[in-house]
Amino acid sequence: MEDLYRSRWFLAGAGFLLTLAIIGGTYVLLSQDSPGTTVEILPPAPTATALPTATPAPLEIYVVGAVQNAESRLSMPPGSRVEDAIEAAGGALDTANLAMVNLAQNLQDGDMIFVPSADEPVEGETTGQDISTPTPNAPRQVNINTATQEELETLPGIGPSRAEDIITYREENGPFETVDDLDNVSGIGPATIDGFRDRVTVE
Repeated sequence: MEDLYRSRWFLAGAGFLLTLAIIGGTYVLLSQDSPGTTVEILPPAPTATALPTATPAPLEIYVVGAVQNAESRLSMPPGSRVEDAIEAAGGALDTANLAMVNLAQNLQDGDMIFVPSADEPVEGETTGQDISTPTPNAPRQVNINTATQEELETLPGIGPSRAEDIITYREENGPFETVDDLDNVSGIGPATIDGFRDRVTVE
C-alpha cells in the first residue's frame, strides 16, 4: 500500500513540474520582443516637366490693290503665303492681274501685298501706286546667315544641294562676314555670286 501512495505522489509531482515547465516556457516566448519591421518610404520619382515652347507671333500683313477688302491690315499665322493673305482680304477682284503676283511666296512680317488690276501700268510707267514699295511680288534680299533652304533656293544658280551646302557651311564655320565668303562653299564661285549679289545680305 505504501508503494502505491509513493507512486501516486511521484506522478503528481512530475505532472506539476511539467506544468510549471510549460508555463515558464510560454512566458519566456511571449516576453521576447518580436523583431521590428523597418518600412522605408521612398519619395516619388521626379517627373520630367516639358519646357513651355514659345508661340510664334502672327505676321502683320498689309493688302492693297484689286482685292475685295483693299487696304486691309491682316494678322496671318506663320508659314502663310501670298495667296492666303489675298483670300483673307476677301479674295481677288475679277479685274485682278494675278499673273503678276507670286501667290506661292512665303509671307514675312511687315509685307505689303499689292494686287494689280489688268489695266494697271507695268513697272516703270507712271502710276498712283508706289510699286517700288517692297512687296512679296518683287525679289527681296535674302540674309544668307539666317535664310532657310527654301529662301536660299530662290537665288539664281542655287538649287537644293547648294542651299544645303550653304547652311552646312555656316553651321560649321559661323556666319558669313561678307557675301564673297560664299566662294568658300563648294560649288559656288564668283560668277554664281555675281548673279545674285544684289539680292543677298549678311545682316
